[in-house]
Amino acid sequence: MDMLSMTAAHEINKLMMRYGVKFGIYKNGEFIEQLFPYDAIPRIIPHNEFAFLNKGLVQRVNALNCFLADIYSKGRIVADKIIPEEFIYISKGYLPQCNNIAPPKNVYSHISGIDLVQAKTGSWYILEDNLRVPSGASYPLIARELCRIANPDAFSNNNVTDNRNYSDMLRETMDNVNCDGLNIVLTPGRYNAAYFEHSYLAERTGALLVGASELIVEDAVLYIKDYLGVKAKVGAVYRRISDEYLDPMTFQSDSLIGVPHIMDAYRAGNVAIINAPGNGVADDKGIYYFVPKMIKYYLDEEPILENAPTYLPYYEEDLKYTLENIKKLVIKDVSEAGGYGVVFGSALSEEKLSEIKDLIKREPRRFISQEVIDFIDLDIMEEDGSCISRKADLRAFVLTGKTTRVWPSGLTRFSRIEGSFIVNSSQGGGFKDTWVLSG
Repeated sequence: MDMLSMTAAHEINKLMMRYGVKFGIYKNGEFIEQLFPYDAIPRIIPHNEFAFLNKGLVQRVNALNCFLADIYSKGRIVADKIIPEEFIYISKGYLPQCNNIAPPKNVYSHISGIDLVQAKTGSWYILEDNLRVPSGASYPLIARELCRIANPDAFSNNNVTDNRNYSDMLRETMDNVNCDGLNIVLTPGRYNAAYFEHSYLAERTGALLVGASELIVEDAVLYIKDYLGVKAKVGAVYRRISDEYLDPMTFQSDSLIGVPHIMDAYRAGNVAIINAPGNGVADDKGIYYFVPKMIKYYLDEEPILENAPTYLPYYEEDLKYTLENIKKLVIKDVSEAGGYGVVFGSALSEEKLSEIKDLIKREPRRFISQEVIDFIDLDIMEEDGSCISRKADLRAFVLTGKTTRVWPSGLTRFSRIEGSFIVNSSQGGGFKDTWVLSG
């Protein structure tokens, strides 16, 4: 393909530097902004294969939305003993402050980031559900935009579905739940890891990019105020702030980046918060184990997409299997994210294996174990134009408004370390565009 030239790849990365396409991380207490390494060889997903993924992702996100609506109201799935009660209510992501708050249109996860891998057998597996503040859609968006500048023939010569509709999908998602006011993107500021994305998506959707200091709640209504003190009602908040910092009057009292009393406006039905506070319980890697059961319970359907084979040490049988087979499993801390808290048993010394076994036995709810899926490697272009292969996953973006839709693109992340299964940007990974073929 024409776009795979080394010249085009260098030109796109130069443009990314020029436009400030960066990803920030905190390391040793210091904020470091760095380019998110881009690889010009796209991941290609055939049309029929994406159609299959589309059905499975829509099904999964619809079930997860049903789950969130249920546990913050009647809790039928608990009463019917599909999921153990304590398994939900001791989750760090479960927020009792959100009980009996029905979000506008009863949508909890407006923007879901679902991480998948494709095994070498060709089968796709869900690795993780991200329903709090999933990031990453802006990177393939701008990569393709810059690719059109660096190599205008790349898409006219190839049968690729246009991905520029993401901003329209996002705006329609916000408009669907908007409570008669402005759409805003609430950012904690430029020292957030994904600040580039906050500003980029605000610009592309026509939403206002604001910080907490520009917002005020009066009589359970959220307003944005300008430098003259003129106020305008806010109808939908695409928040890029974690739950615990969102409202110091409801959650963490020392938060300086939240909006005091925003939860009062939300509770009164005067503003939509995207995604809904409390979604973190569905992100819990322990709850992930139960998603296939949710699909059957809420939708009366068989799951289209499979979880990775997963064991819960919480259950005696799974604890026994985990301890006996730990050398061939990957152990994950259920409350960690970004590639942290992931341990491959095969990489541990006997001493470390003994330590983690003891830890699992002491805190079985804290961990899951999974069979290691040998997922595919994709070609990555080196500086000299040669190719190497590295592990890669796919973050699919699923937006729920009047209907649930899958963006025909996605963020393909790859490891920059040979043999490593950790692809997260926070762990030094890179990204590439995802081409969904249109036919």
